Amino acid sequence: MWFQKDMLSVRKVVEQDIPLLAQWLSDERVLYFYEGRDQPYDEDRVRKEYLTRQEGETIDYGIAEWEETPIGLIQIYKLDKDSMRKYGYPPDVSVWGMDQFIGEPDYWNRGIGTRLVQSAVKYLTGEKGAQIVVMDPQVRNSRAIRCYEKCGFQKVQMLPRHEKHEGVWQNCWLMEYDKEAPGEDV
Repeated sequence: MWFQKDMLSVRKVVEQDIPLLAQWLSDERVLYFYEGRDQPYDEDRVRKEYLTRQEGETIDYGIAEWEETPIGLIQIYKLDKDSMRKYGYPPDVSVWGMDQFIGEPDYWNRGIGTRLVQSAVKYLTGEKGAQIVVMDPQVRNSRAIRCYEKCGFQKVQMLPRHEKHEGVWQNCWLMEYDKEAPGEDV
């Protein structure tokens, strides 16, 4: 278990999660912002991406559960040297990134995403030693951006043509949670 708070918990992705992940990652409502509707996953792709570790890979994948029901995916990773340099972070700062989605539409618009992000930030700053946590949502994903801002993230840099989504390059925001910023306590 990575962390647990009230009815929310996050645990490591396991083999038994493959069918559920394939279901979420082939749902057009989820893919509208995550990966793209032209990139549905099948179980083989899920297994390869979320369970097969490549040498030197530093991404950890977790299943978010609400009252012990799997509802979404979260990934966390320490930024590599190239990303640190690209985003302007000095090499002596511990910067972690995260991405997440709620795959079960019945759990949308209930504040669970906000709780997930807040809990993940607390986990990364407390357990992993992150000084800064970053995300890069597409500019058009206003619902996610509002959630992240509620959790103390700030837009710090526009990333033009950062992510190809459904064949179109999308602008993204680099959003940052700085543990040392005044008033930034999740």
